[in-house]
Order: sequence, then C-alpha cells, then structure tokens
Amino acid sequence: MRGPTDKNIETEVDLIDRVVHLNRVAKTVKGGRRMNFSALVVVGDGAGRVGVGLGKAHEVPEAIRKGMDRAKKKMVPVALKDGTIPHEVIGHFGASKVVLRPARPGTGVIAGGAVRAILEAAGVKNILTKCIGTNNPHNVINATLEAISRLHSEEDVNLKLGK
Repeated sequence: MRGPTDKNIETEVDLIDRVVHLNRVAKTVKGGRRMNFSALVVVGDGAGRVGVGLGKAHEVPEAIRKGMDRAKKKMVPVALKDGTIPHEVIGHFGASKVVLRPARPGTGVIAGGAVRAILEAAGVKNILTKCIGTNNPHNVINATLEAISRLHSEEDVNLKLGK
C-alpha cells in the first residue's frame, strides 16, 4: 500500500497503458486443459517515456497487471522534437524491421497496432512508420524499442561534439 510520502504517486496517475497482445495457452493435463494467459502491455507518460512488459498468469486481469508492473519498471526515454522524432531511424529485432520517419505537424501517427501503441504512449503526435518482415507483435515492439533507443536529440549531439 502506498503512503502519502511516496514519490511515484504523481507519475503513476497519468500513465497511458495499452494491451497490445493477449495470448491464451492451453496445456493438456490429466483432468483436461489448463489455460494460461500472457499479456503484452505498453505503458507511457505521453511526454517522452515508454516501457513494455510481458505478464503471464492463470487469469487475464492478473496477466495484464503483471505486464503493467514490468513495463513501469523498464521505462526508457524517447527523444522528441516538436511532437515528432528528431531523425529517421530503423530498428531490427528477429525477422522484424521497423522504419520510423519524422513527419510534419498535422500528419498524425501513421502506424500499425503494436508500433502505434508505443508511439502514442510515448507522446509522439506526428510520425510515419513502416513494418517490414514479420508482424509478430513481440518482435515488432522490440524492434520499435531498439529504434527508439537509437534516437538522439539535437542537444545530445551538440554535447557529444562539444558545441
């Protein structure tokens, strides 16, 4: 239970969470089938931080809760510039390849389901994306996170170059 002095209260209240994929797995046992569920969840603050978590449990709500907890722990920063990303980037994971391109204001988020969930949770307003290869949500999300981790803001580049 959280107390009034907890530092994470204000950050957890305004988090955006989306269930990207829900999978049911059946294991055949002596008495019949035993069902398990896995939930792939995206959590973001809408202002440049996003995380992804996978939760597994015997019930759907418990799997979603576990996924949300893991996603909150693994949040990473996203470099944003005027509601879009600073430059084009390509992310690879497994057989999945995701291309992210900055877009002009008014374009909106042009992306598929898994990529759209991550970008909207991160607070991106205008972007063009393309998924190449597999459309498996697990691989697409990991490729998108890999692409996001390779983004650099103008300030980061200037600091690195000593300007």
